[in-house]
Amino acid sequence: MSRELGVGIIGCGNISTTYFKLAPLFKGLKVLACADLNKEAAEMRAEEYGVKAQSIAELLDNDELDVIVNLTIPAAHFSVSRAILEAGKHVYSEKPLTITLEEGKALQKLAKEKGLSVGCAPDTFLGGAHQLARKYIDEGGVGRITSGTCHVMSPGMEMWHPNPGFFFLEGGGPILDLGPYYIANLINFLGPVKRVAALTSMANKTRTVTSEPLKGQVIPVETPTNIHALLEFANGATITLSASWDVWSHRHANMELYGTEGSLFVPDPNFFGGVVEASGRNKTIEPLEPWDHPFGILNQESPQGPRANYRTAGLADMAMALIEGRDARCSLERTLHGVDVMTSILKSGEEHRFVELTTTCTQPAALGIDEALALLR
Repeated sequence: MSRELGVGIIGCGNISTTYFKLAPLFKGLKVLACADLNKEAAEMRAEEYGVKAQSIAELLDNDELDVIVNLTIPAAHFSVSRAILEAGKHVYSEKPLTITLEEGKALQKLAKEKGLSVGCAPDTFLGGAHQLARKYIDEGGVGRITSGTCHVMSPGMEMWHPNPGFFFLEGGGPILDLGPYYIANLINFLGPVKRVAALTSMANKTRTVTSEPLKGQVIPVETPTNIHALLEFANGATITLSASWDVWSHRHANMELYGTEGSLFVPDPNFFGGVVEASGRNKTIEPLEPWDHPFGILNQESPQGPRANYRTAGLADMAMALIEGRDARCSLERTLHGVDVMTSILKSGEEHRFVELTTTCTQPAALGIDEALALLR
């Protein structure tokens, strides 16, 4: 196989700029074309980033492309990814992979039949901070992880997103939108989940957009916006996950893991960087000694200050996995298990019972400094 894969992008909205800007950092990738149902959106991105604008049919038929990135809205992920596989190309999808487990299994079956690979975001667990936390766990820094808490809570997407309606429809909500970051990181640290239970609710049946350009528009809410879940992992660890768009402010940490020898405090899994802290039996919480992980280096300005952003690392790792004949860290197996976890949480909320997971997966290989450097140009 060639040492570089031709990449196409379907979906030229907000998130596409991240892939266009960051893909050149990595080996194995060459973005060549893009498409969108909105022809003007594709043409604008094509001109901005020096690629070819095509119709979706033309992109699927483009022999220069080996892998197509699916950046459509969650409800369209399954149909678009299926079309990509049927066109004989590998898929890398934005999260979530699909909005039902049945759809995810159908993609898995089709990919196997076609001999193709499917990968899926999020890839933030490959960040320098989270891989430092993984290293500390693997080296026994806090002993065996027995429990933990995760919190991702805010007033909602209508406060800032230019077109927030789809976040509140089926396939949206804080579990399917933000849950993937937390669940992928927990799988990175602990491996697969065994069963889940949850309480779910919504504060309001409609939301009023306060962001531009749709300020004042009233949008329906069709999915839970407040979820409190319990996750029991196959290794025995139990984790509380609270995800809500009905919280104006709080003081909960993003992720805390409690072990037999101490505690670990992990920064926001939505981002690559941050400070990792830990305590031992002395109860003194101190930052871990920083390391020179390339996916922890600050490279982007944001309203909150400089941050590390290496989204597309998962796509690059998938490309190199195809080239090198190894397992991709953002693999179909793991992201399908993530879909199982998230949809089972929602099912538990509807049915008021524990739900046993029907899928499993392995932990991804750790991504140390040398492995990360090998992905960069």
